[in-house]
Amino acid sequence: MEQRTGRFRVYRVVESVPHSNFFDTDATRLYTVYQSGYGERQARIDSLRTGDLVEATLAGNPDDSEEAWSIQSVERVGGVRMSFAVDAEMPALAEELWSEGQRHPSSIVIEEDGTPVAELHVQPRDPLPGGSFVPSVLTGLVPMEGTLSVLPSIGGPATHALFLDPDPPDADRYSRPFGVVVLFGEDADAVLTEWHDRYDVDPEGDSRPTYDPYGI
Repeated sequence: MEQRTGRFRVYRVVESVPHSNFFDTDATRLYTVYQSGYGERQARIDSLRTGDLVEATLAGNPDDSEEAWSIQSVERVGGVRMSFAVDAEMPALAEELWSEGQRHPSSIVIEEDGTPVAELHVQPRDPLPGGSFVPSVLTGLVPMEGTLSVLPSIGGPATHALFLDPDPPDADRYSRPFGVVVLFGEDADAVLTEWHDRYDVDPEGDSRPTYDPYGI
């Protein structure tokens, strides 16, 4: 049994699989951790949200990839609020940004009164497991730490992220070869409200889509 102490980004997994993913922001490694079984510490574990940044100590066997790690200690030190909309109409900005056969992400700046306040990123689905966009991002399979830490056009960290998938997570095939992430800076209040209203998402709630990861 070994321990890892550091700063992690939390990616919560849906209830059908009682685990969370902790992404080590320094070593860029993803740890699958048990989400339950912590006794008097369970309330603190349950309070974690997708996108939280935490200082934590994990314990586990690095030689057994099938066995989850356990959380020895955890303290929230920051985070990005994350919202999700599936089976969603793709924004016109994304359609214009996408090029046929595109293999790498691309982005465009969203301004308010001439000031950059957010970035829209188009993510090709082909590199993702099973072509699945939201579930892959949801479970931490797409490292985004650099972009979440500093939005290049804004020069500061993202405070909210809105993930848009044109299809439901259990779709047999996708209707668009890309998904969309809109990252909002700290001065994007009006734009953030506009986008959340457009997709009927509660920024204070948990809008993670329900899906069966074994069915993808």
